Amino acid sequence: MGLTKITIEGLIFSYGKTKILDGIDLAVAGREVLSLVGPNGCGKTTLIKCISGILRPRGRVFLGERAVASMTRREVARYIGYVPQSTTSVLTTTVFDAVLMGRRPRMGWTVSDEDLDRVVEVMKLLHVEEFALRDFLELSGGQKQRALIARALAQEPEVLLMDEPTSNLDIRHQLEVMETLRSLVKRTGVSAILAIHDLNLAARYSDTLVMLKDGKVHARGDPFALLTEENIRTIFGVEAAVIRNLDRPYVVPLRSLDGEKA
Repeated sequence: MGLTKITIEGLIFSYGKTKILDGIDLAVAGREVLSLVGPNGCGKTTLIKCISGILRPRGRVFLGERAVASMTRREVARYIGYVPQSTTSVLTTTVFDAVLMGRRPRMGWTVSDEDLDRVVEVMKLLHVEEFALRDFLELSGGQKQRALIARALAQEPEVLLMDEPTSNLDIRHQLEVMETLRSLVKRTGVSAILAIHDLNLAARYSDTLVMLKDGKVHARGDPFALLTEENIRTIFGVEAAVIRNLDRPYVVPLRSLDGEKA
């Protein structure tokens, strides 16, 4: 597919009678890091799952010119690498084998040298090679998160979907993961869509921010233009100072506006 463009048209999704996404339209180009930001319950994780095909929404999601709904799970997995916020499946296997699972969409009947080389490459990239032979369940939350990212990269996807990729990481590994992601996107041309809470990380590493509120796109644009005190007040109900330095905005929360109308 080359530099795969993701196009989302009129996306609607509900859990029962509760509407979570209400008419989302987005387009994401190759070599772009797009971060979804907004309060809890605004639909960030649900949107990530709809794009990946895990959830079946109304509306359409396209990878290039192909509708995700028309593709098999194996086909989708050849193009999309998905990193959940946490794994609910019990991976009773070594970290190496957990990362190797990412090669399944591209593997034949046997594991090739190319498969093994790719696994070693991404494990080194995410600094998880040192515990390659440990049981996945023995890892800390942050170590598990880095192993899951390595598993997604082992797929050699053209699109990376990541739900709170830095939530379980310390400051050092947050920066390492985001630097690695940014470099990968610019070097290989993949698209990356992140659901992320940390506005300062989003501002530093994203090409585009999408602010979600009440299941809709409230605003989309360059982080410098979008992260304003007014937008933060409207989206999050928080009074904040926005400091602009080194061509990036930095958000300093000051107080909650509970009881006030945002």
